[in-house]
Amino acid sequence: MKLNGTHQLLAYADDVNILGGSIHTPKENAEALVAATREIRMEVSADKTKYMVMSRDQNAGQIHSVRIDNSTFERVEEFKYLRTTLTNQNSFVEEIKSRLRSGNACYHSVQNILSSRLLSKNIKVKIYRTIILPVVLYGCETWSLTLQEERKLKVFENMVLRKTLGPRRDEVTGEWRRLHNKELNDLYCSPNIVLVIKLRRMRWAGHVARTCEERGVYRVLVGKPEGRIPLGRPRRRWVDNISMDLQEVGCGYMDWIGLVQDRDSWRTPVSAVMNLRVP
Repeated sequence: MKLNGTHQLLAYADDVNILGGSIHTPKENAEALVAATREIRMEVSADKTKYMVMSRDQNAGQIHSVRIDNSTFERVEEFKYLRTTLTNQNSFVEEIKSRLRSGNACYHSVQNILSSRLLSKNIKVKIYRTIILPVVLYGCETWSLTLQEERKLKVFENMVLRKTLGPRRDEVTGEWRRLHNKELNDLYCSPNIVLVIKLRRMRWAGHVARTCEERGVYRVLVGKPEGRIPLGRPRRRWVDNISMDLQEVGCGYMDWIGLVQDRDSWRTPVSAVMNLRVP
């Protein structure tokens, strides 16, 4: 993958991600990495090292494995890097599914606490916001969401809140029933899960746009990937979400990358995002 004419290499501690426009580039860099680690008496784990071809063309790269020295690296369709699921289609669908599964498992681990009558509803809501919600929203600043994915997140949150806040007695029939969505919104005074994602995404956008031009994250933001755009409806991008959020608060006409350079000016649309109504 080329951005502004340079190949990218991402490294965090002992997790290294090598990117290239063809299989030859990461293979050459991987060979250099293996040789460099051998000099300091370290080894690259062949079992944990995978390679993936990110392309809309399913037939791209027919090689099923890459061999370097005596190690064979398997080709996969998805893998986890820094606890985030990456797919060969460059889609966040699987990552969101994984986050929801983790959030559901986290909820069941504290279900006995949330169903206890000894705790007030405010304490239960705080437990949800401090224990369950961070598990679901890990890395959400980089998500590019469609309405379908936003709906899945809201369904999960409503499910947890219904079980946490309990049923309500109907004033007419006297029977117990589950809370309606509007009643959940009234009882849950904090911003819903979609608004939290929008807020974090806006804050992260301001942070990225204010970084220096030499930083890799800034080059990814303003860079133009090489190649042709495929036919059909274009996929919603991360910057499209930012533009849509700004449009909802009446700032869609502005150059937001220039706007974020003034922190005080950027705080105005960021604060306005928290007051949006999400159906």
